[in-house]
Amino acid sequence: MARPTPSGREITFAEDEIIVSKTDLQGRITYANDVFQRVSGYTERELLGAPHSILRHPDMPRSVFALLWSRIQTGHEVFAYVVNLARNGDHYWVLAHVTPSFDEAGTILGYHSNRRVPDHRAIDAIVPIYRELLDVERRSETKEDGIAAASDALQKKLRHAKVTYDAFVFSL
Repeated sequence: MARPTPSGREITFAEDEIIVSKTDLQGRITYANDVFQRVSGYTERELLGAPHSILRHPDMPRSVFALLWSRIQTGHEVFAYVVNLARNGDHYWVLAHVTPSFDEAGTILGYHSNRRVPDHRAIDAIVPIYRELLDVERRSETKEDGIAAASDALQKKLRHAKVTYDAFVFSL
């Protein structure tokens, strides 16, 4: 399936709605609730088995996803502001809460994500940071170098502000 071209139009969902999805260990979607399907514009059939990155908007830094993956793969939850790309090219912002799902022995089986409507003041604060990270990523010779350099830039920004990533996200 071809990735849509961003339209520049923002879509939203109701504040009392929650977008829910589950993925396997490789990030392939195993569950997508009706809100997810409606907002993304994809059918359940199109989503199940697809990589969650099907929603990746080009304005979303890969370094933020690298941070997210590093946290959940080590058994920690993470909150992140994410801009997603709907099937028709529209975009929507979410405050994502991603957690690993464990079996009785504590082994990670997959991941669970709940996404809510974010406060637009938080989005206004995060957009310039994401632009900076994207600039760093794009200046690098390889995708991997870009992710590493932007990750370093984010950590430097957090150290300078004397705040952890979690505290930063919750402060927005």
